Amino acid sequence: MLPKPMGNLSDRKYAHIQLADDAQLEAGHINKLFDYEPLFSSHPSTIDLSTSFLGKTLGAPLWISSMTGGTGEARIINQNLATVAAEFGLGMALGSCRPILKSDNDFEDFNLRPILGAELPFWANLGIAQIEELIENNELESIKEMLSKLSADGLIIHINPLQEWYQPEGDAFARAPIETIKDVIAAQIPVMVKEVGQGMGPRSLKALLELPIKGLELAAFGGTNFSKLEKLRENEALSHKHSELMFVGHTALEMIDQINLLRNELGDKCLCKDIIISGGISDTLYGHWLSERCTLNNVVGRAKSYLDHATDIEELRAYVRGQIETLKMAKAFLRAR
Repeated sequence: MLPKPMGNLSDRKYAHIQLADDAQLEAGHINKLFDYEPLFSSHPSTIDLSTSFLGKTLGAPLWISSMTGGTGEARIINQNLATVAAEFGLGMALGSCRPILKSDNDFEDFNLRPILGAELPFWANLGIAQIEELIENNELESIKEMLSKLSADGLIIHINPLQEWYQPEGDAFARAPIETIKDVIAAQIPVMVKEVGQGMGPRSLKALLELPIKGLELAAFGGTNFSKLEKLRENEALSHKHSELMFVGHTALEMIDQINLLRNELGDKCLCKDIIISGGISDTLYGHWLSERCTLNNVVGRAKSYLDHATDIEELRAYVRGQIETLKMAKAFLRAR
């Protein structure tokens, strides 16, 4: 062991010597999504990441995607997420709002607009099966009432036939989801649409892009998969549902490439303008690369990565700050291939 020298510069140089072996990276680790151009920017003290999305201004192109709702820990998790979203200017969506659709018992778990403020996007969330039931019972107005109580900008409808099929207590759709979505739009309810971990194919994407929905969240294959989650909940000894269906779907990259093609094909008939890129976003740079590739206005959404830090607000702040600082460096020194 070398003797440790004194002084800040000497300390740093000593640490470099000590850590050199551990700092080896093989060529196979290189990120091949970007060209690294170190000559043309200073360190990014003034780079502005703000962007317009869903008619509002975000401080950075980041979205806290739908996750928890209705559990005992939901309130503190949601409040921490909303607090940090407000501080950094991020958009946010609630998890399933089914618990407050007909009762106010859990309302405070979801009442985040006072924390988030009026200037940022804040969206509620319901499953297509619950909406189908509301339509059947002539209760669609209850969605408007819920949105009003929450001061939410609109409703995200999650489309999840495979999850419902795998869920031991799941609901069967009596109608094609596209027809239910059209009914909600006709009721003058602002709508976004998402999947829950499988993504969507080109026919589904085309049908949605042609509708006057406010946005589309990819929720692509590669991240949290709710079909697998429900399969894990079941009693295997009593199961007759095989696992292979959980492996069908589409990645975020595949969906973005399809959306780019469809945008060119549809032209002015492409009515949906805003995209939340989510599902399998392994790190900040990969999300940034996908964002650069997408030709529609977009932000990058993640759920589990925020949830992993959400019970400790300082840890959550550090995580979001790290994403933002990484994006600034990427804007300064990287060019997407």
